[in-house]
Amino acid sequence: MRRVYAVLAGLMLLAVVAQFYFAAVGAFAKPQEDNSFALHSMTGVMIIPVLSLLATIAAAVARAPGRLIGLTILPLGLVVVQMLIIAVGGVLDESTGNTTAGSLAILGLHAINGLAVMAVAGIVFRQARLFSTAAAPSETAPVR
Repeated sequence: MRRVYAVLAGLMLLAVVAQFYFAAVGAFAKPQEDNSFALHSMTGVMIIPVLSLLATIAAAVARAPGRLIGLTILPLGLVVVQMLIIAVGGVLDESTGNTTAGSLAILGLHAINGLAVMAVAGIVFRQARLFSTAAAPSETAPVR
């Protein structure tokens, strides 16, 4: 189960890297359309949260340390923060739908929080790899 956890953590990190790529694709798409950020949205709303949840379950089943289990679920929480940032930024838009200085200040936090998701996913993957290669407690106990 430790290897399953490490694989899921790696897939989660890969999904976060893809998320940045999909954001760039959406930002540079011309003309900008409603579906320019479709892959970015799908990855952020579905893929990363599911991988975070599955990896957390695998970590718990593998009896990972509690701190590592907590770190593994953190990307899901940070994705919720991403959605809140977009919602609050949208509330601060003008009635015509145009952004304001206030909404841009809030919406800019989306990228910074995205970096936090990336950092946590990287830490989780590194720790999951170390955990998967460490000897299980039953393997280190002397046989009598």
